[in-house]
Amino acid sequence: MLLHILQFTRPKDDGSEQFPRYRRDPSALYNKNEGFDPPGLEVGERKSYSMNRLAKTVLLALCLFVLTSGLGLAQPTPPTPGQSEPDSKASEKAAAYYNFALGHLYADLSGAFGNRNDYATKAIDYYRQALKYDPSSAFLSEELTDLYIQAGRIKDAVAEAEDRIKQDPDNLDARRTLGHIYARLIGDPQQGRVNDEMVRHAIEQYQKITEKEPKDIESWLKLGGLERINHNSADAEKAYKKALDQEANNEEALTGLAMVYSEVGDTPHAIEMLRLVTTKDPNPRTLSALATLFEQNRDYTSAAEVWRQALRMDPENSRIKRALAQDVLFTDHFDDALKLYNEIAAADPHDIQIQLRISEIYRHNGDFAKARAAFAKAKEVEPDNLEVRYDEVNLLDAEGKTDEAVTALRKVLDDTAKKSYNESEKNSRTMLFERLGMLYRNAGRYPEAVEAFRQLALVDAASGPRSSVEVIETYRMAREIPKAQAEADAALKKFPNDRMVKLAHASLLSDLGKTDDAVAELRTLLTGDHDRETNLTIAQVYEKGKRYSDMAGALEAAEKLSQSKQDKQAVIFMRGAMLEKMKNFEAAEAEFRKVLALEPDHAGALNYLGYMLADRHERLEEAQKMISRAVELDPQNGAYLDSLGWVYYQQNRLDQAADYLQRAVQRISKDPTIHDHLGDVYFKQGKIREAVAQWENSLKEVESNSQADVEPAELASINKKLEGARVRMAKEALLQKEKQR
Repeated sequence: MLLHILQFTRPKDDGSEQFPRYRRDPSALYNKNEGFDPPGLEVGERKSYSMNRLAKTVLLALCLFVLTSGLGLAQPTPPTPGQSEPDSKASEKAAAYYNFALGHLYADLSGAFGNRNDYATKAIDYYRQALKYDPSSAFLSEELTDLYIQAGRIKDAVAEAEDRIKQDPDNLDARRTLGHIYARLIGDPQQGRVNDEMVRHAIEQYQKITEKEPKDIESWLKLGGLERINHNSADAEKAYKKALDQEANNEEALTGLAMVYSEVGDTPHAIEMLRLVTTKDPNPRTLSALATLFEQNRDYTSAAEVWRQALRMDPENSRIKRALAQDVLFTDHFDDALKLYNEIAAADPHDIQIQLRISEIYRHNGDFAKARAAFAKAKEVEPDNLEVRYDEVNLLDAEGKTDEAVTALRKVLDDTAKKSYNESEKNSRTMLFERLGMLYRNAGRYPEAVEAFRQLALVDAASGPRSSVEVIETYRMAREIPKAQAEADAALKKFPNDRMVKLAHASLLSDLGKTDDAVAELRTLLTGDHDRETNLTIAQVYEKGKRYSDMAGALEAAEKLSQSKQDKQAVIFMRGAMLEKMKNFEAAEAEFRKVLALEPDHAGALNYLGYMLADRHERLEEAQKMISRAVELDPQNGAYLDSLGWVYYQQNRLDQAADYLQRAVQRISKDPTIHDHLGDVYFKQGKIREAVAQWENSLKEVESNSQADVEPAELASINKKLEGARVRMAKEALLQKEKQR
């Protein structure tokens, strides 16, 4: 009967229950092990009361009567002088358990009757008696501390513990109690509400405990957690390692150490620690922590693999499935992500976030009817939701209804306009104006785009650098280089330490052919943070300047700083593109094959390698299959559509070639290569006038490109084709006149 009662939990002051830290096994009282619980993970193990408080109290009273009248006769006595050590320890543990049981029952009675003081006092007395028999028990010490706090007797507890320490500075039992009290009074670290004085007092107690008992794992774990709260990473790391010295596979120590490494930005070591935990004894909690670290490292493939493992262990956990679906989507496995989101939607059809993700996937796949159907479900639930209205803008844009998208977005901005905005509203509003600017810019409405981008700084001064960068890019795309240069110079003067502004200014210098000046500016950003990204940008500048040996050095530097699989793939991909431009096609193909070995559905590598083969009229069937797969993965990508049209041209499948190239022109109207390809198709189809029009457009775009982007050979080729076509048109016109005579 006693063990049955102990399955219930003691109510908090507010009447809610605490998570039971013990079950039927009494030894669980002395094996408490609470690990890292990452945000967003549901704890599916929690149990609620199965009885109302009155019924529970009656049972507790009955049990107490039995214990005090019957079991009381069996209360353990101190060990006799001749008693063996194992028997003595067993007796002490039994005594501790007996006193804890009585203390726990009185604590429950106290809670059931509005924290009655007499019951609380008896509970405290029994807990203290239990601690005498098991003074090293962190669990019992915590229970006593909780009871002191619940009874409002914190000062009494502190005074009593301090008095015991004065009498005996080596009284570790008293120090544990005092340490627990201070730790409970710290506040809420997750909310940023921390009492620094209590943190210092708690750390002081656990430092003294571990000095006297260096093999006390629980105290080392407590000290590690406190040092983390105190932002003392070095001492937190030391404490967790001391715990691991005593128990090499201690889950709480490994997860705590992982969090320390994560907090100082050492994600690889954090992952290593959690891999040890999940390899030995995986559970949804630790697997979720590991997946979160992979996400922080932008290794979404590995994160998805870990989420899958967690989901197999807890298949009904919707939050794990959501996290898995998101990471699968981030790895561009749209069909797999769609399947997961549909499963989630079947369980909760009114979740607008899921319907919007489903709409996003269908939109990406070019299935606008299904995209709109999913969007309609979200809109039906919350028609005025800002994210729902924003998704409609994206859907209209994808459908090619740019004017309607602009109108819808302007309506959102008008409806949410206010005289002043809080931080959250500022973030939303600047995002909306940025999207409006992009809509205008993509439609070639550059003055309106500039005006929209300037609104960012007016709404939120902190967005000034971002506003300037978007204006610079807009002038670049409009081929208004003097305006772009003036804007970039002004921005650099106004925001001299802003990374985005420096990148934009250096990129403009690169467009003007000032490679060394651009690189010099970029090298000032090599300060430790974002060095990998900076080296990749330097590589792009060297690529534009056709300085491929320097580009190779920058890529090598970036590769050394690449940690995740995706980061490494990006460097290998860029090296492949560099080798292709150097006409080292065999080496370039080898690099692209490395990318595909890591990720067979890497759309960029499939497209680049396929186009490289098609452009050289080699292995056309293989090239066509690779590019077709790239288009399947990203059907709205204008570059991929151009590649597929070009390989069809090389295969003499002219109608299909024209279809895909026309779609590519609609997506990217200012790419000279696409116009050139479409002109070649038209010419081969005998549509000479249409071919001339496309080549003229191509020539116009080439000539309006930046100095660094102009390829003399490309320019000469287009001029030659134009000249030949015009000659042919003149001859045909002459023949037509002669026939008419």
